[in-house]
Amino acid sequence: MKNSKVLTYVQKYTMIGMLILVVAAFSIATKSKLLLPQNISNLISQNAYVFVLATGMLLCILTGGNIDLGVGSYVCFIGAIGGIMLRSHIGIVPTALAMIACGILIGMWNAYWIAYVRVPPFITTLSSMLVFRGLSNVLLQGKTIRIENKTFLKIFGGGANCYIGTGPFAKKLCLIVGIVAAVAFVLLTLRSRISRQKKGFNVESFLAYIIKTAAIAAVIIFIAWKFYKYKGLPTVLIWLALVIGIYAYITSKTTIGRHFYAVGGNEKAAKLSGINTNRVYFLAYTSMGMLAGLSALLVIARFAAASPQAGDGYELDAIGSCFIGGASAYGGIGTVPGVIIGALLMGVINMGMSILGVDINWQKVVKGLVLLAAVIFDVVSKKKNS
Repeated sequence: MKNSKVLTYVQKYTMIGMLILVVAAFSIATKSKLLLPQNISNLISQNAYVFVLATGMLLCILTGGNIDLGVGSYVCFIGAIGGIMLRSHIGIVPTALAMIACGILIGMWNAYWIAYVRVPPFITTLSSMLVFRGLSNVLLQGKTIRIENKTFLKIFGGGANCYIGTGPFAKKLCLIVGIVAAVAFVLLTLRSRISRQKKGFNVESFLAYIIKTAAIAAVIIFIAWKFYKYKGLPTVLIWLALVIGIYAYITSKTTIGRHFYAVGGNEKAAKLSGINTNRVYFLAYTSMGMLAGLSALLVIARFAAASPQAGDGYELDAIGSCFIGGASAYGGIGTVPGVIIGALLMGVINMGMSILGVDINWQKVVKGLVLLAAVIFDVVSKKKNS
């Protein structure tokens, strides 16, 4: 029993430990350049699409280890539509709504074949990857569309002034937000712990809880301080906070969230217990399409352009972040915070190696090995538990 508890504890916090070790290693190797305020800000801005796509990918993976191979192509196609609309001087709101709606329709297209016709997700999304990558090139005709709408760029995190407000107060706002976020985190986790104790659930030791909570609160305030030392809070952080907050709540606090885990754990048992498994699949892939639409907004704003090459390899970043962050290759296991840790780990590795001047091909080798190690850990730990 004791060994089982230790193994569970190790599984739960391995990636947090790995993230700390990787950050420490690259900080030493880069002579603290990794932790410069500008690099911390860039880490969030450059990897915004990974956070958003990985959050949506988690729902697909929860249903049984399924994935969506087409998200990079969706981002490219939806970005092309947005670029054309902005070039035609169509307003920001209609453009943004059209891009999100397009993402939802793409997601529903995949969801119908997967949920109701039962075409394997791998085949369905592979088909969509090819279809929408081709349509992207048809729309753009191989050309890049520049986006010059400064308001659009600021709202969705692109350009040089993509920060909340200007002047000293805007920078101080970073510290205020950081402190409020840290206090809110402590209070929410304490409330959750007390609630679980009252219901008779097992909880971690109070010392472990204090160490974990204090460490996370310190990290929140540290990041806020780094933002304060640079230009303030990036506007893209608002979108990330909304997506992460909403999906963390859905997966941990709602009935439909529990359904995702149930279907991934044992689909037949879930169906016999009255869960509409077709609806669960439909919601997972529709959600993935919607978040691809939001990612397209962030991507074309980040690069101030809609390009035929946009989205290349994005699906691999999203899938890798989920598995590295603790999602099971078999489905039914994974959390939004875990996915964010996985995405941060990938981002830190990318940035650290870029600062050190490591060749892009070797960067791919390292990311591939990290992903393999994460999946091997998942498989081995499951065998030990069984």
